Amino acid sequence: MDAKGYSARKEQRLLDALGRGLLKEFPNPERSGCPGADVLKRIASRTMPLNEAEKWLDHLGSCSPCYGDFSEFRRVHELRQKRALFAIAASILLAAGIAGWVLLQRHNEPLVAQTVVLDLRNRSVARDTEPLPTEPALEIPRNASHLDIYLPLGSSDGPYELRISTRKGTTLFSGKGVAKVEQGATHLQVEVDLSSAGHDLYVLQLQKTGSGWASYPLRIK
Repeated sequence: MDAKGYSARKEQRLLDALGRGLLKEFPNPERSGCPGADVLKRIASRTMPLNEAEKWLDHLGSCSPCYGDFSEFRRVHELRQKRALFAIAASILLAAGIAGWVLLQRHNEPLVAQTVVLDLRNRSVARDTEPLPTEPALEIPRNASHLDIYLPLGSSDGPYELRISTRKGTTLFSGKGVAKVEQGATHLQVEVDLSSAGHDLYVLQLQKTGSGWASYPLRIK
C-alpha cells in the first residue's frame, strides 16, 4: 500500500463500504427523532446552511433509514445536475452548429447574375470635384453583373469608362463600354463585378474618353 495514503479509488471504496454499513447496522423502525424528508432533501442538495445541517449529522450517522433516504435524495440530485449540465452543453452545441450552418450557407450562396437598368437622363450630376447631388442615391443589388445605363440627355456615343468607388475614393470596380445612340437615347452597357462590395453607399462615376468625370451617389443593396 502507498505509504502516502489511500488512492482516490481506494478512498471511494472505503466510503462506499462505510455507507453500506450505515444502511444496515442502525435500524430505526419507529423513525424516532428523524428529521423528515424535506430536511434530508435540503441536506442532500446542499441547499440547507451548514450551521442548520450540523445538528442532524449525528442522527444521519446513527439511523439507517434516514441515511438510506439521504443517499437516495443525493443520488437523484446528482443525476438531475448531470442532466442539466448535459442539456446546457447540448444547447450550446446545437446553437453553434446552427450558426455554423447558416454562415456556411451564406458563404456558399451563389450570386445569381442580374441585369440592372440605370436611367441617368433626369438625374442631377456632379462634375469632377463638385459635391455629390443630394437627391436619393441610385440603387443596384450586389449580385448585379450587367448594367444597362441610359446616359444624360445630349450625351454622345463612343467609348466610356465606368468606375464605382467608396466615398473616400477607393476604387471598388472599373470597367469600359461603348455607348450607342438608339431611338434618341444614348445607351451604355457595362459588365460589372460587385461581389466584394458591402451593403453601403458608393459613388458611380462615368467618363467619356478625353472628358471629365460625372459622379452620382450609388447604394449597393
